[in-house]
Amino acid sequence: MASEKKFVAENVRRVLLKEYLMKEVSRAGFGGLDVQRTPMGTAVILATERPGLVIGRRGQTIKNLTTVIEERFGFENPQIEVHEVENPNVNAQIMAEKLAFSLERGWHFRRAGHSSVRRIMESGAKGCHITIAGKLTGQRKRTEKFKDGYIKFCGEPKLIFMSKGYAVAKMKQGIIGVTVEIMRADAVLPSDISVLNKTEAADVLPDLIQKAKAEAVVEAPVEAAEEKPKKAAPKKAKPAKEEAAPVEAVAEAPAAEEKPKKKASAKAKAVKEEAPAEAAAEEKPKAKKAPAKKKTDSEEKPKKAPAKKKAPAKAKAEKEAE
Repeated sequence: MASEKKFVAENVRRVLLKEYLMKEVSRAGFGGLDVQRTPMGTAVILATERPGLVIGRRGQTIKNLTTVIEERFGFENPQIEVHEVENPNVNAQIMAEKLAFSLERGWHFRRAGHSSVRRIMESGAKGCHITIAGKLTGQRKRTEKFKDGYIKFCGEPKLIFMSKGYAVAKMKQGIIGVTVEIMRADAVLPSDISVLNKTEAADVLPDLIQKAKAEAVVEAPVEAAEEKPKKAAPKKAKPAKEEAAPVEAVAEAPAAEEKPKKKASAKAKAVKEEAPAEAAAEEKPKAKKAPAKKKTDSEEKPKKAPAKKKAPAKAKAEKEAE
């Protein structure tokens, strides 16, 4: 037999064993199955909600299961170990069976789906996704989904953190399939980031912190040694003078600019001196013109008086001429 066919046959045998145990242990609440090969035989680890029903009185039920597993499925020297599920509300297979049982009892699919999601999230799960498919309200098949929290549909987070359970509800109108996927409460997603303080980081990674401190102490003297030659080596006296020269040129430039300002001030003084002289020259003629006006007034008065005297003289002459 080829190696591929061998692996396929082994997985088929494990799937058939799981289906058989799901039927036999349905009353006890089947929570999962794990088959491991050991040097002493085959270890079958069974997780249930109520382990007492699997073991039975004086272990009679578990003995019967052991003989069936060895004879029907061909496992060598099977040893069944029954473990109790700590939190059944977070187990996907148990919740799928409970949801299917509630549908068989007559619950409406929406009521059953929402109540299951609420119970799972209140129990501490990080996410939940429930799918109910089949003839829910009529002759035509339909699918209803109920989800809450964080859900991963592909990739490594789905394989590691998501647990899947499947159950079947047998109804009058047909079979309804129930699929439940639950993300564990301890799941750490790639987006979950927490930054630690220095004290917390020192507690978690003491070796790394000590190494970083040692490197810092070693680098400090090296940097000091590199800084000393930088201070002693450069003798930049000449460049300093060269740099001072432009400063002097800059200082001389304002001096050169100030000289024309002095000339301008001299011209301003000359203009100021000329201005009062011109003002005085203008004021003198005004003083001379004032008496001239008085003369004109005195001259006008005598001119008017003789005009009045001449008028009667002319009138007399005319009379005499007549």
